Amino acid sequence: MQIEMIIVAVLIIFLMSYNGQFSIKELISDNIQIFRKLKEDDWDFYIRSKYGENANSESIFAKRIRNGFLTIILALFFFISDLSPIKILIAFVAGFLVFKLDYLNIKSWYKSHIFYIDSMLPHYLKGIEILIQHYTVPVAIGKSINDAPDIFKDGLQEMINEINSGNDTIDPYMNFAKKYPVRDSMRMMRLLYRLSLGSQDRKQEQMLMFSRTISNLQQKARETRYKNRLDKMEGKTMKMLLATGFGVMVLLVIALMQMMSF
Repeated sequence: MQIEMIIVAVLIIFLMSYNGQFSIKELISDNIQIFRKLKEDDWDFYIRSKYGENANSESIFAKRIRNGFLTIILALFFFISDLSPIKILIAFVAGFLVFKLDYLNIKSWYKSHIFYIDSMLPHYLKGIEILIQHYTVPVAIGKSINDAPDIFKDGLQEMINEINSGNDTIDPYMNFAKKYPVRDSMRMMRLLYRLSLGSQDRKQEQMLMFSRTISNLQQKARETRYKNRLDKMEGKTMKMLLATGFGVMVLLVIALMQMMSF
Protein backbone atom coordinates (compact mmCIF):
# COMPACT_ATOMS: atom_id res chain seq x y z
CA MET A 1 0.00 0.00 0.00
CA GLN A 2 2.80 2.39 0.87
CA ILE A 3 4.43 1.94 -2.54
CA GLU A 4 1.17 2.89 -4.24
CA MET A 5 0.87 5.99 -2.05
CA ILE A 6 4.40 7.09 -2.95
CA ILE A 7 3.65 6.67 -6.66
CA VAL A 8 0.47 8.71 -6.27
CA ALA A 9 2.39 11.37 -4.32
CA VAL A 10 5.02 11.65 -7.04
CA LEU A 11 2.32 12.01 -9.70
CA ILE A 12 0.46 14.66 -7.67
CA ILE A 13 3.62 16.68 -7.05
CA PHE A 14 4.59 16.44 -10.72
CA LEU A 15 1.12 17.53 -11.95
CA MET A 16 0.90 20.41 -9.47
CA SER A 17 4.39 21.60 -10.41
CA TYR A 18 3.59 21.27 -14.12
CA ASN A 19 0.38 23.31 -13.75
CA GLY A 20 2.11 25.95 -11.61
CA GLN A 21 -0.07 25.24 -8.58
CA PHE A 22 2.90 24.23 -6.46
CA SER A 23 6.55 25.10 -6.86
CA ILE A 24 9.27 24.05 -4.45
CA LYS A 25 11.62 26.40 -6.31
CA GLU A 26 9.42 29.42 -5.54
CA LEU A 27 8.97 28.27 -1.95
CA ILE A 28 12.75 28.15 -1.53
CA SER A 29 13.40 31.48 -3.28
CA ASP A 30 10.70 33.25 -1.21
CA ASN A 31 12.23 32.01 2.04
CA ILE A 32 15.90 31.88 1.05
CA GLN A 33 16.97 34.15 3.94
CA ILE A 34 15.54 31.65 6.42
CA PHE A 35 17.07 28.65 4.66
CA ARG A 36 20.49 30.35 4.54
CA LYS A 37 20.65 29.93 8.31
CA LEU A 38 21.01 26.21 7.61
CA LYS A 39 24.00 26.76 5.31
CA GLU A 40 27.32 25.63 6.75
CA ASP A 41 30.06 28.28 7.16
CA ASP A 42 32.50 26.35 4.97
CA TRP A 43 29.98 25.31 2.26
CA ASP A 44 31.02 28.03 -0.24
CA PHE A 45 34.70 27.19 0.25
CA TYR A 46 34.16 23.50 -0.37
CA ILE A 47 32.20 24.26 -3.55
CA ARG A 48 34.98 26.55 -4.83
CA SER A 49 37.59 23.94 -3.92
CA LYS A 50 35.89 21.22 -5.94
CA TYR A 51 34.22 23.06 -8.82
CA GLY A 52 36.21 26.31 -9.12
CA GLU A 53 35.31 29.97 -8.73
CA ASN A 54 32.58 29.88 -11.39
CA ALA A 55 30.50 27.34 -9.48
CA ASN A 56 27.18 28.67 -8.16
CA SER A 57 27.16 27.55 -4.53
CA GLU A 58 23.75 29.17 -3.93
CA SER A 59 22.15 27.15 -6.73
CA ILE A 60 23.66 23.89 -5.44
CA PHE A 61 22.50 24.81 -1.92
CA ALA A 62 18.95 25.40 -3.23
CA LYS A 63 18.98 21.91 -4.77
CA ARG A 64 19.93 20.49 -1.37
CA ILE A 65 16.91 22.21 0.20
CA ARG A 66 14.64 20.96 -2.62
CA ASN A 67 15.82 17.37 -2.15
CA GLY A 68 15.20 17.64 1.58
CA PHE A 69 11.65 18.91 1.03
CA LEU A 70 10.86 16.18 -1.48
CA THR A 71 12.12 13.56 0.97
CA ILE A 72 9.87 14.93 3.72
CA ILE A 73 6.82 14.98 1.42
CA LEU A 74 7.42 11.42 0.16
CA ALA A 75 8.03 10.15 3.70
CA LEU A 76 4.76 11.73 4.90
CA PHE A 77 2.88 10.04 2.05
CA PHE A 78 4.58 6.76 2.99
CA PHE A 79 3.24 7.08 6.56
CA ILE A 80 -0.11 8.69 5.64
CA SER A 81 -2.16 5.56 6.36
CA ASP A 82 -0.95 5.55 9.96
CA LEU A 83 0.36 9.05 10.63
CA SER A 84 1.60 9.92 14.11
CA PRO A 85 3.84 12.59 15.68
CA ILE A 86 6.74 10.12 15.80
CA LYS A 87 6.42 9.32 12.10
CA ILE A 88 6.16 13.03 11.23
CA LEU A 89 9.39 13.56 13.17
CA ILE A 90 10.99 10.63 11.29
CA ALA A 91 9.96 12.24 7.98
CA PHE A 92 11.61 15.55 8.92
CA VAL A 93 14.73 13.79 10.18
CA ALA A 94 14.95 11.88 6.88
CA GLY A 95 14.62 15.16 4.96
CA PHE A 96 17.33 16.77 7.07
CA LEU A 97 19.67 13.81 6.51
CA VAL A 98 19.13 14.02 2.74
CA PHE A 99 19.79 17.78 2.96
CA LYS A 100 23.05 17.12 4.82
CA LEU A 101 24.19 14.33 2.52
CA ASP A 102 25.66 16.59 -0.20
CA TYR A 103 27.56 18.58 2.41
CA LEU A 104 29.02 15.42 3.97
CA ASN A 105 30.00 14.12 0.52
CA ILE A 106 31.79 17.29 -0.52
CA LYS A 107 33.45 17.56 2.89
CA SER A 108 34.70 14.00 2.46
CA TRP A 109 36.01 14.93 -1.00
CA TYR A 110 37.83 17.93 0.51
CA LYS A 111 39.43 15.80 3.22
CA SER A 112 40.75 13.39 0.58
CA HIS A 113 42.32 16.34 -1.30
CA ILE A 114 43.17 18.51 1.71
CA PHE A 115 46.94 18.12 1.47
CA TYR A 116 47.00 19.25 -2.17
CA ILE A 117 44.64 22.19 -1.54
CA ASP A 118 46.50 23.29 1.61
CA SER A 119 49.79 23.39 -0.29
CA MET A 120 48.44 25.74 -2.98
CA LEU A 121 48.54 28.98 -0.96
CA PRO A 122 52.17 28.74 0.28
CA HIS A 123 53.19 27.63 -3.22
CA TYR A 124 51.46 30.71 -4.69
CA LEU A 125 53.05 33.08 -2.14
CA LYS A 126 56.45 31.52 -2.79
CA GLY A 127 55.94 32.23 -6.48
CA ILE A 128 55.37 35.99 -6.01
CA GLU A 129 58.56 36.60 -4.01
CA ILE A 130 60.36 38.13 -7.01
CA LEU A 131 57.43 40.45 -7.73
CA ILE A 132 57.33 41.61 -4.09
CA GLN A 133 61.03 42.49 -4.28
CA HIS A 134 60.32 44.95 -7.12
CA TYR A 135 56.81 46.17 -6.30
CA THR A 136 54.64 46.90 -3.30
CA VAL A 137 52.69 43.93 -1.98
CA PRO A 138 49.29 45.03 -3.44
CA VAL A 139 50.84 45.69 -6.87
CA ALA A 140 52.69 42.35 -6.78
CA ILE A 141 49.47 40.49 -5.90
CA GLY A 142 47.58 42.32 -8.65
CA LYS A 143 50.19 41.35 -11.24
CA SER A 144 50.16 37.72 -10.08
CA ILE A 145 46.39 37.10 -10.19
CA ASN A 146 46.39 35.72 -13.74
CA ASP A 147 48.98 33.09 -12.77
CA ALA A 148 47.41 32.30 -9.38
CA PRO A 149 45.54 29.00 -8.78
CA ASP A 150 41.96 29.33 -10.04
CA ILE A 151 40.53 28.72 -6.60
CA PHE A 152 42.15 31.91 -5.24
CA LYS A 153 41.66 34.33 -8.17
CA ASP A 154 38.29 35.71 -7.10
CA GLY A 155 39.42 36.23 -3.51
CA LEU A 156 42.68 37.88 -4.55
CA GLN A 157 40.80 40.30 -6.79
CA GLU A 158 38.41 41.16 -3.95
CA MET A 159 41.37 41.76 -1.64
CA ILE A 160 43.11 44.06 -4.13
CA ASN A 161 39.89 45.99 -4.83
CA GLU A 162 39.39 46.52 -1.10
CA ILE A 163 42.99 47.71 -0.64
CA ASN A 164 42.78 50.03 -3.67
CA SER A 165 39.58 51.54 -2.30
CA GLY A 166 41.62 52.89 0.62
CA ASN A 167 41.44 50.14 3.23
CA ASP A 168 45.04 49.93 4.49
CA THR A 169 44.18 47.81 7.53
CA ILE A 170 44.71 44.07 7.92
CA ASP A 171 41.01 43.43 7.18
CA PRO A 172 41.36 42.70 3.41
CA TYR A 173 44.03 40.09 4.16
CA MET A 174 41.99 38.52 6.97
CA ASN A 175 38.85 38.47 4.80
CA PHE A 176 40.81 36.49 2.22
CA ALA A 177 41.99 34.06 4.92
CA LYS A 178 38.41 33.57 6.15
CA LYS A 179 37.14 32.98 2.62
CA TYR A 180 39.86 30.36 2.02
CA PRO A 181 40.37 28.64 5.40
CA VAL A 182 43.23 26.41 4.31
CA ARG A 183 45.89 25.48 6.83
CA ASP A 184 47.91 28.45 8.15
CA SER A 185 46.02 30.90 5.90
CA MET A 186 45.62 33.39 8.79
CA ARG A 187 49.32 33.22 9.56
CA MET A 188 50.35 33.66 5.93
CA MET A 189 48.06 36.66 5.44
CA ARG A 190 49.43 38.32 8.59
CA LEU A 191 52.94 37.84 7.21
CA LEU A 192 51.90 39.37 3.90
CA TYR A 193 50.28 42.33 5.65
CA ARG A 194 53.36 42.99 7.80
CA LEU A 195 55.49 42.84 4.67
CA SER A 196 53.26 45.44 3.03
CA LEU A 197 53.87 47.82 5.96
CA GLY A 198 57.67 47.46 5.94
CA SER A 199 59.92 50.35 5.00
CA GLN A 200 62.25 50.03 2.02
CA ASP A 201 65.42 49.92 4.15
CA ARG A 202 64.10 46.87 6.02
CA LYS A 203 62.42 45.22 3.06
CA GLN A 204 65.25 42.78 2.33
CA GLU A 205 65.33 41.58 5.92
CA GLN A 206 61.55 41.15 5.95
CA MET A 207 61.67 39.36 2.59
CA LEU A 208 64.16 36.85 3.99
CA MET A 209 61.87 36.18 6.95
CA PHE A 210 58.83 35.90 4.67
CA SER A 211 60.65 33.54 2.28
CA ARG A 212 61.94 31.35 5.11
CA THR A 213 58.49 31.06 6.69
CA ILE A 214 56.73 30.21 3.43
CA SER A 215 59.42 27.62 2.63
CA ASN A 216 58.87 26.04 6.05
CA LEU A 217 55.14 25.90 5.41
CA GLN A 218 55.74 24.25 2.04
CA GLN A 219 58.01 21.68 3.67
CA LYS A 220 55.43 21.07 6.37
CA ALA A 221 52.75 20.46 3.72
CA ARG A 222 55.02 18.00 1.88
CA GLU A 223 55.85 16.10 5.08
CA THR A 224 52.18 15.87 5.99
CA ARG A 225 51.31 14.63 2.51
CA TYR A 226 54.01 11.94 2.64
CA LYS A 227 52.95 10.92 6.14
CA ASN A 228 49.37 10.58 4.96
CA ARG A 229 50.49 8.34 2.08
CA LEU A 230 52.52 6.17 4.43
CA ASP A 231 49.57 5.87 6.83
CA LYS A 232 47.32 4.78 3.94
CA MET A 233 49.90 2.22 2.80
CA GLU A 234 50.29 0.89 6.34
CA GLY A 235 46.51 0.68 6.69
CA LYS A 236 46.17 -1.26 3.43
CA THR A 237 49.03 -3.58 4.43
CA MET A 238 47.40 -4.24 7.81
CA LYS A 239 44.06 -5.01 6.17
CA MET A 240 45.77 -7.39 3.75
CA LEU A 241 47.56 -9.19 6.60
CA LEU A 242 44.37 -9.46 8.64
CA ALA A 243 42.45 -10.78 5.64
CA THR A 244 45.21 -13.30 4.88
CA GLY A 245 45.40 -14.43 8.51
CA PHE A 246 41.63 -14.76 8.74
CA GLY A 247 41.57 -16.78 5.48
CA VAL A 248 44.29 -19.12 6.74
CA MET A 249 42.41 -19.64 10.01
CA VAL A 250 39.19 -20.46 8.12
CA LEU A 251 41.04 -22.98 5.94
CA LEU A 252 42.61 -24.59 9.04
CA VAL A 253 39.23 -24.86 10.75
CA ILE A 254 37.69 -26.44 7.63
CA ALA A 255 40.61 -28.88 7.37
CA LEU A 256 40.28 -29.84 11.06
CA MET A 257 36.52 -30.37 10.70
CA GLN A 258 37.11 -32.62 7.67
CA MET A 259 39.71 -34.64 9.59
CA MET A 260 37.38 -35.03 12.57
CA SER A 261 34.54 -36.20 10.28
CA PHE A 262 36.71 -39.10 9.18
